[in-house]
Amino acid sequence: MAEAAGNSSWNEIRVLTLSAQSRNGVLQFGPLTARCAIGRSGITRHKREGDGASPAGTFRLIEVLYRADRIARPVTSLPVRAIRPADIWCDDPGDGRYNRAAHAPLAASHEKLWRDDHLYDVIVVLDHNRKPRVRGHGSAVFFHLARPGYSPTEGCVAVKLGDMRRLLARAARNTHIRIG
Repeated sequence: MAEAAGNSSWNEIRVLTLSAQSRNGVLQFGPLTARCAIGRSGITRHKREGDGASPAGTFRLIEVLYRADRIARPVTSLPVRAIRPADIWCDDPGDGRYNRAAHAPLAASHEKLWRDDHLYDVIVVLDHNRKPRVRGHGSAVFFHLARPGYSPTEGCVAVKLGDMRRLLARAARNTHIRIG
């Protein structure tokens, strides 16, 4: 994460694409800037479940989840909770727990938060499609860790662990992320 001229606000994280066709972007937070990955389908104003797009809009940072068996507790003023092996996120629009944290076992479609890879070693839960919650308008849209090479996400925003640590250390309860 590098220092950038211009934007010096510490309450807004900005996510912009590098070009209209790019699935990689740049993230700005105050004077800090970092490379980031976005959804494989780019950024959309009309988010739908499974479309692979990152939703355009401004979202609050709700809480930080992390793998305590892999990394130290993130330093942040946001609420923090350790992920457990049974933690999942329901992505089934037909289930009453749609776009909510849940625990396995769950018959409805869901995403495991306890992953073999390192993408969810740190997750920032965003308030995308939470209040009001609209079934089918996207679930599990997180701010998490990037794959090597910043390959596209399924609709989230992702950065390297070091960049995530620097962002979280400066994030406050009124910090939000603006995508697009």
